Amino acid sequence: MTRLPAVADRFYPGDPEHLRSAMKMLVPAVPETEKQQAQGVVMPHAGYIYSGATAGNTISRVRVPETVLVLGPNHHGRGAALALGTDDWQMPMGTVSVDRQLATTILRHAPRIVEDSEAHVPEHSLEVQVPFLQQVQPKLRLVPLMVAQVSYEICQSVARGLAAAIREFGKPVLIVASTDMSHYESRPQAAKKDRMAIERILALDPQGLYATVLGSGISMCGVIPTALALLVELELGATRAELVQYTDSGEASGDIRQVVGYAGLIIS
Repeated sequence: MTRLPAVADRFYPGDPEHLRSAMKMLVPAVPETEKQQAQGVVMPHAGYIYSGATAGNTISRVRVPETVLVLGPNHHGRGAALALGTDDWQMPMGTVSVDRQLATTILRHAPRIVEDSEAHVPEHSLEVQVPFLQQVQPKLRLVPLMVAQVSYEICQSVARGLAAAIREFGKPVLIVASTDMSHYESRPQAAKKDRMAIERILALDPQGLYATVLGSGISMCGVIPTALALLVELELGATRAELVQYTDSGEASGDIRQVVGYAGLIIS
């Protein structure tokens, strides 16, 4: 079974050559020797005209191994709360296989995560990341995990299982947390709220991130996958985070009355 693109020609070019051209524009060519060894990244998932430069600038700065665990929010509410996809992904730039060895290990170590393709069928939050990953890692294998609304306590439990699975897997794994920041706020209000959330990520404080976003009404759609990713990265020894870029949709649209915020961060 393969998962077909859900948002090609909407969020990004569906034509392979046009998409490759877009990737060359959006992902700076950074020599491998100058890239960071990272545990994870936080990347936005909007249409490329809005957030593609932030995503490209972020992924270009890290060494991307062959296996990437991508966590994103479930915008549609379909499928399980913690849904692991095991279908290969048919994408314009080529089919991407799921790393079934890591997927199987995750299902064994984190029983709250279930094998479920239904959640992935219409969702864009993981799909838009794939061309960026393909651009920098031709041998890419995915482990795609959709995350719905779950408690912080469940995030803690699942994170321990994910970290144990990655340790047992024994090969390098990059964790990508897919999220946009504030939605449809004025630029000053979005920047103020997003700074609060970004500060918690920079402090490697997943509990503070979870509490700040929910408590302050920040419409960061991927707060839960981001908090979960941070928990896993801390379990695996992460010690620092850096902000690569913050911007908003007004840079492209010219409308700063209602913007969506985008941030790219590296966790190492």
